[in-house]
Amino acid sequence: MAEITTLARPYASAAFELASEQKEFDRWSEMLEFMAAVAHDDDMRAALDSPQLSHEQRAEMFISVCEDRLNDEGRNFIQLLAENARLALLPEIAAIYEFRRREAEGTVDAEVVSAQEITKAQTDAIAKALKKRLGREVHITTRTDEALIGGAIIHAGDLVIDGSVRGRLDKLSTVLNR
Repeated sequence: MAEITTLARPYASAAFELASEQKEFDRWSEMLEFMAAVAHDDDMRAALDSPQLSHEQRAEMFISVCEDRLNDEGRNFIQLLAENARLALLPEIAAIYEFRRREAEGTVDAEVVSAQEITKAQTDAIAKALKKRLGREVHITTRTDEALIGGAIIHAGDLVIDGSVRGRLDKLSTVLNR
């Protein structure tokens, strides 16, 4: 995973710098999100892995699937990735770009995974606590996972807070099995 991140980081940084110069963070977010979805598609992955296609053909195929969802810089970005055999890195490139964008904007995305549905008041309280701890605005998404039994797990940037019953049981099991 670290190797993928290392390979993707320069491309994400280049996209971020270009978006910053053009003041088009939203546009680049949309393009990269779409490019990542296309690159993640099983049929596209198979086509990109085909040894019969040249880098130019891979770029043309990818761009034709994206059609008008890309501007000229987005198409050039695809061509650069194809030339360097890095189209498969697009999901990681998009994730790193979004992380850099959130940092620049002074915000962080957080996901709260809970055993039961959480209320708006609970979500607001978590956002307030995370803002105090991280010193940034927090955008929260929530989902439920009954396997947690109770409690919640919070992912915010590189911070993970595991307050789930499942997490506590796993820790207890580890200690008892030593």
